[in-house]
Amino acid sequence: MEKDENNKFLGEEKISKLLVKFSIPCILSLLISSLYNIVDQIFIGNSELGYLGNAATSIVYPITIIAVAFAWCFGDGAAAYLSLCQGRGDTKNSHQGIGNSILITFIISIIFLILGFMFQDNLLYLFGASSKSISLARDYFTIILLGIPIYMLANSMNAVIRADGSPFFSMLATIIGAVINIILDPIFIFTFNMGIKGAAIATVIGQIASFIVSVIYYTRTKTFKLKLSSFKINFKIFKNIIKLGISTFITQMSIVIISLVCNIMLAKYGALSKYGADIPIAVIGITMKVFSIVINIIVGIILGAQPILGYNFGAKNIDRVKETFKKVVIASIIVGIISTILFELCPSLIISIFGNSNELYMEFATLTFRLFLMLVIFTCLIKLTSIFFQAVGEPLKSAIVSLTRDIIFFIPLVIILPRIFGIKGALIAAPIADFLGIIVTIILVKKFFKGLDTKILDNKEVNYQSSREGVIITISRSHGSQGKAIGELVAKELNIPYYYKEMTALAAKESGLDKEFISNINENKDILHDLYLTSTPVKYAIEAQEKVIKMIASKGSCVLVGRASDYVLKDNKNVIKVFIYAPFEYRVKKVMEMYKDTKDKAIKNVLKSDKNRASYYELISGNTWGNPVNYDLCINSKIGKLETANVIVDYIKNRK
Repeated sequence: MEKDENNKFLGEEKISKLLVKFSIPCILSLLISSLYNIVDQIFIGNSELGYLGNAATSIVYPITIIAVAFAWCFGDGAAAYLSLCQGRGDTKNSHQGIGNSILITFIISIIFLILGFMFQDNLLYLFGASSKSISLARDYFTIILLGIPIYMLANSMNAVIRADGSPFFSMLATIIGAVINIILDPIFIFTFNMGIKGAAIATVIGQIASFIVSVIYYTRTKTFKLKLSSFKINFKIFKNIIKLGISTFITQMSIVIISLVCNIMLAKYGALSKYGADIPIAVIGITMKVFSIVINIIVGIILGAQPILGYNFGAKNIDRVKETFKKVVIASIIVGIISTILFELCPSLIISIFGNSNELYMEFATLTFRLFLMLVIFTCLIKLTSIFFQAVGEPLKSAIVSLTRDIIFFIPLVIILPRIFGIKGALIAAPIADFLGIIVTIILVKKFFKGLDTKILDNKEVNYQSSREGVIITISRSHGSQGKAIGELVAKELNIPYYYKEMTALAAKESGLDKEFISNINENKDILHDLYLTSTPVKYAIEAQEKVIKMIASKGSCVLVGRASDYVLKDNKNVIKVFIYAPFEYRVKKVMEMYKDTKDKAIKNVLKSDKNRASYYELISGNTWGNPVNYDLCINSKIGKLETANVIVDYIKNRK
């Protein structure tokens, strides 16, 4: 139980000490990665290109986010898939998942490259280019496009490096690229007088350096080895990767939608104001990138808190969950207050870093920082809460918190308010969306904590049962097929131990997690069930369960019901894998009898339970739940409980 013991310190060590240990590396890594987005604008703004150069990079930036959305989707999906494969000791599929991710990322990047050149001007005008900025935007975008395949592959591979247990190497790849970009920017822009093309070339060279470092790592990985067969498309594996990475994709694409709508409105109403179309586009790009520094600090704090929150939530150490949440909220409020003071009192100091073009530019930049970022503290808390809900296995609440502020409130406001207040309306849309978003966030947080069961269950009331040498029978079953009762009958007939709820109780005892939480991980009602199953607390629970199942099997002959025990014990030669099923109507009738459900409710329960069991089994094993090839014996329990148990016992006694 070594890993369980390692996890237990998350429930015992001082929280402030844990936060310092986990959060600071996360913050540093994210701040370094944000340099890519800022360095170009600093040097361009201080060159003869001025605000028009910054407008050009601001126009191109959201287009590159589309590329990143795909890269991170495949990369984060492959990273999560690798973690799952590591958990189940699956070396066969792990390398295929990563190879598929790399191949699909490359294919998408080539498609992106082709479409980018085919519709270059259309895209640039769509994202806010004007007659003054189009040539600069075109020069910058052309070079950036050429580097898109490398850029996407580097981002996708980086996520897998972290999942392979090398976060430092992942950070190193980003640092090297960022440092090279910083060094080359002034050389190409000023020394070689290459202007915006020089900035783009420096960026691409930095990306190539990051990619090369990542490729070097892939030759010395810890938990997987790529082969030629890794790159053969496996649609089942790729489907899992998409499923695991889709939330990242949605988050990134929401940024694109926000940027697109915001740029369109700023260009439209800027053209009707004294500022023109280009100044607002240039300024909002700078504003968003400065703001990203603040958000990266907040994200680093809460990402560092994720393992602490996940473990203690799973252990139902609710006081520690509350304390951890309170501390990250306080830290975020401090960051938000400092940021607000800087944005409200010293905007010109920040803006001057990116060049001082003219009086109108400085006037609008000051106005933007003071209005657009007025309630930045609320934005920080909204982002923090979204990731908090991910950490405690609430992906639906996480999505609601994130998308409500950005999509439900901000986009309609940024479209409507400029019609009333002109260009300023686009700026005040952000703080109003922040205000409305924080109300929704507070309501969800209060509801979440109010609904927590603070009862600590006794995790020490069950022990391993002694047994004799012999077969281990694992029973998987469809809901309503009476698999639990049949398993008990088999165990009684063979006079061997029977484990069902006992498995979760033992896992709780060994890991420090709560047994009710472990027991219910396969019964979550969230519509985002697959994402729930990959959340931090559930991962801890699954690890604990698997260790206990293997320990039970080491004690001798027994019957194990559920929990994908057939797959967990796949390497044990003494295992007999049984799947019990029955006709749908029969199962509905049995559920009505057992739980006194109405027929409609029984149908819903059978369908939901089967779906959740299938998701859980696929997560654990990578195989299809109920597929006969995965079992030694599949039997229709419609013949009766006792009869089904007798068939299983006879099979065991007569097998060769």
